[in-house]
Amino acid sequence: MTQQLKLGRVPAGGSLLRRISADRPARPVYVALVLLVVLGWLVFALDGGTFLSQENIVGIQQRSAALGIVAVGQTLVILAGSLDLSVAYLISLTSLVTAEIMAGADTGVPVAVAAALAVSALTGLVNGLIVTRLRVHAFIATLGVALVIRGALDARYDGPAGSVPESFQHLGYDRIGPLPVSALLWAAVAAGAWLLLSRTRLGYRIYAVGGDAEVARLSGVRTERVVVIAHVLCSVCAGIAGLLLASRLGAGAPTVGTDGGYDLESIAAVVLGGTALAGGRGGVAGTVGGVLLLAVLDSIFNQLEVNSFAKDVVRGVILVAALAIYARGRRTR
Repeated sequence: MTQQLKLGRVPAGGSLLRRISADRPARPVYVALVLLVVLGWLVFALDGGTFLSQENIVGIQQRSAALGIVAVGQTLVILAGSLDLSVAYLISLTSLVTAEIMAGADTGVPVAVAAALAVSALTGLVNGLIVTRLRVHAFIATLGVALVIRGALDARYDGPAGSVPESFQHLGYDRIGPLPVSALLWAAVAAGAWLLLSRTRLGYRIYAVGGDAEVARLSGVRTERVVVIAHVLCSVCAGIAGLLLASRLGAGAPTVGTDGGYDLESIAAVVLGGTALAGGRGGVAGTVGGVLLLAVLDSIFNQLEVNSFAKDVVRGVILVAALAIYARGRRTR
């Protein structure tokens, strides 16, 4: 009986994953994205402008890359039934670590990248251990870690610090044809996360733990280890976003993560993509659609010069509406 319940086996996990994926399709967010693009095109066409210009499309890709990378990591940890509110401050920290180690020299690039990712992984490990070993709710645990990072940043930095060499800035600004390098980086991270969730035992276990941790534990899954790994991967994604933002700014900044609102924005993108906040249902494909939806919405607002208050109101309405629609869909099924 125990062997039949083992989720470590790929066939069992695959069957479980197929059932879960059927519960939360990513299709609605892409339908909404297409409708939003059509609406933006109509609005600007009537005004004599062009919404789908190459410049605007490239801008949407560049603006969405950092948020997209963070949201992919947030997807992994939410699917495991947890949450991470420390990503915004971690992005600021890794941007500063990167810029200070590089200090404008090409020779420091590999060391700086390795250091930024190591700091990120360590932060994720701390988050995961607090959640699993100390039994602190993820909301409080990651908020506490965020405040610790914030305190360290406030004590040490008054403004931007360090500098990155011109060669590293290519990451944030260069393009390969019409595709920004930053967008390709986001695509690579998203593809890697999708493969992890759909083709590996760890991916199946993430879904199982998020779906029902007790059942997963009784089935032989080391649930605590899965949650810790999910937190580490989420923090590493935040570190990659910090590297990307440092390349754009040319320096590190103690507020680059919080100014971008990457903590709540990433969670909003995940929810818009159809991933259940309770865990166990959803996926990376929906998150990508959620990020693009927010990026297109921002582009429309920016070109129409809508004030920030109205932006937040519309975003809030969209998020609440999406949650209501998904909840009604679950009840219907």
